[in-house]
Amino acid sequence: MFKKILIANRGEIACRVIRSAQKMGIATVAVYSDADARSPHVEMADEAVHIGPPPAAESYLLADKIIAACKETGAEAVHPGYGFLSERESFAKALDEAGITFIGPPPAAIAAMGDKIESKKLAKKAGVSVVPGHVGEIDDTEHAVKISSEIGYPVMMKASAGGGGKGMRLAWNEQDVREGFEATKREGLASFGDDRVFIEKFIEQPRHIEIQVLGDKHGNIVYLGERECSIQRRHQKVVEEAPSPFVDEEMRKAMGEQAVALAAAVDYHSAGTVELIVGADKSFYFLEMNTRLQVEHPVTENVTGVDLVEQMIRVAAGEKLPFKQGDITLNGWSVENRVYAEDPYRGFLPSIGRLVRYNPPVAANSAYPERSRGAGPSEAEDHDGEIVSAELDTVSRLRSTRTDTVSIPTSLRVDDGVAEGGEVSMFYDPMIAKLITYAETREAAIDLQIDALDRFELEGLGHNLDFLSALMQHPRFRSGEITTNFIAEEYPDGFEGAPADETLLKRLSAIAGFAAVAHSDRARRVSGQLDGPLQPPADWVVEIDGSAHDVHVDLDDVSVDGEAMELAMAYAPGDRMIAAEFGGEALTVKIRPGRYGFTVTTRGASHEVRTLPKHFAHLVRHMIEKEPPDLSKFLLCPMPGLITALHVGEGDKVEAGQPLAVVEAMKMENILRAEKAGVVSTVAAAEGDSLQADDVILEFE
Repeated sequence: MFKKILIANRGEIACRVIRSAQKMGIATVAVYSDADARSPHVEMADEAVHIGPPPAAESYLLADKIIAACKETGAEAVHPGYGFLSERESFAKALDEAGITFIGPPPAAIAAMGDKIESKKLAKKAGVSVVPGHVGEIDDTEHAVKISSEIGYPVMMKASAGGGGKGMRLAWNEQDVREGFEATKREGLASFGDDRVFIEKFIEQPRHIEIQVLGDKHGNIVYLGERECSIQRRHQKVVEEAPSPFVDEEMRKAMGEQAVALAAAVDYHSAGTVELIVGADKSFYFLEMNTRLQVEHPVTENVTGVDLVEQMIRVAAGEKLPFKQGDITLNGWSVENRVYAEDPYRGFLPSIGRLVRYNPPVAANSAYPERSRGAGPSEAEDHDGEIVSAELDTVSRLRSTRTDTVSIPTSLRVDDGVAEGGEVSMFYDPMIAKLITYAETREAAIDLQIDALDRFELEGLGHNLDFLSALMQHPRFRSGEITTNFIAEEYPDGFEGAPADETLLKRLSAIAGFAAVAHSDRARRVSGQLDGPLQPPADWVVEIDGSAHDVHVDLDDVSVDGEAMELAMAYAPGDRMIAAEFGGEALTVKIRPGRYGFTVTTRGASHEVRTLPKHFAHLVRHMIEKEPPDLSKFLLCPMPGLITALHVGEGDKVEAGQPLAVVEAMKMENILRAEKAGVVSTVAAAEGDSLQADDVILEFE
């Protein structure tokens, strides 16, 4: 077995590999760019080597720097994680030539499966079902239009070396091909150094299901069940689960055997994933094979009990797999949500900035090794802990009767590579963390997600916690009737928060009224009237989501619109989170004071709540509301990024939907379109400019 390995990656996956290596007693070496000098993976590793400036092309993608770091530290092997150099045949060969073991598949397998065009030819030869399409070279846009017409719309244009949702465009007609072909080529070149594109038929109402395979150097290959990855946005996975609610045992066996046959055809060893597109009739077709560890590997670990990272290391060291196909069983259900630095309330635009607050919902949670973390299935099931509310004299008289603790689910795992005070930069992927739950049933695993998302504290930048919670609550998702079109179909006009029913709004009103009394009591005490007769108002008007509720709070009870609430909670001004119970039903609410009340966040939405003492609430209608400025005549940069193209100039007339500019951020091109017809009066930016969010690009007459 290796004594020391180097992890040629950063962030969450670097931390994940380090944890398994440490469990095995293997010393670890981290590499880092200037941007990651204080990142958790650097602190976790036994040693760390600086490899360059923030851009990946000048640090993490330089094989010679990785090899030099191995020689400097004496690392015998390299685990590439995913992304960066993980699927570079040249990197695996360079390591071999340097006498360093690559913890991954053989270079020939990487080459065969890394080329999406050649891999389809190999899959077909191996007897694997493939999607109809054109797998040859495409000369230019006109050639792409001709091919697309022959295949029949809709079609999918994909970068040959692509992955992770990058370098992909769906075309419903000729105009989409003309607009998207060159962009697909550019994204492929920028992200993977290869601008070749292939085109295939887009399967409507499809599911995205993948098979995990694992092989050793002795010819043994097994499949470890499937993962459902259909919940995607812009072809990037958002939610994954194992097993799939759609797959039966017969289908699982058929897909698994084809995946193993494909792996055997290229003499595969290590972990790999065969991705399939699945039709409503349970037909399935080969998409691609990822010759690396997948982001979503934890759900497979949970239901199989196999630590995939550990097995990758053991296989690379020459060990045989400790199990055969008949030994693999799937137990329980696991769901993973990807927490992204993006703002779903602004069209999912990427967000960068400092993590002013970062507190995941795991007991003793930390990215550092001296504190307990999920490190594969062996540690993912034992995160017992509790939230205990301290007794505070200033609100002791306001406390309702409640239990002293609220249990934290024991089957909760957070994989991350960030820490409070750290920064999410524009140079790398926007994923902040992965939230993974495990339970006996699918419904229970989903419910654990909802509870954990309510308790996940993340402040300082845009994030998708509300959106993930909304997905978990959505009736269609919970039914299992999902496709890759789910998000586009269910949120066609964007995301505005999960809908709240009347029961939830009344419960939030009760909590807000309780908190308002606590703040009023604190103000009374701070003003020096501790011994005076003045008491906080007991009756309040609470306005939330366009409705108003009469809330009464006293020593004995809380009522909303005359209805007694069986509420158990504690709150003191300054608390960021409230663990409440309504008749035994738990509800966790994040709370932040505002000018006239509070912002409360729970169950996938933030609500602005106004709390007013009832005796003067009727006077509010006389207050003048400040009108927000009209920004409709400006094209604003929606996120920090680089202007790569400007399609219009001063004096140009534009029509609604017309492309105006292209902003590149976090490795993705974002086309900005005109919201309405108009004439450009001023161009305030130029191609090549780096802009911040809300910087002006164009002004219209």
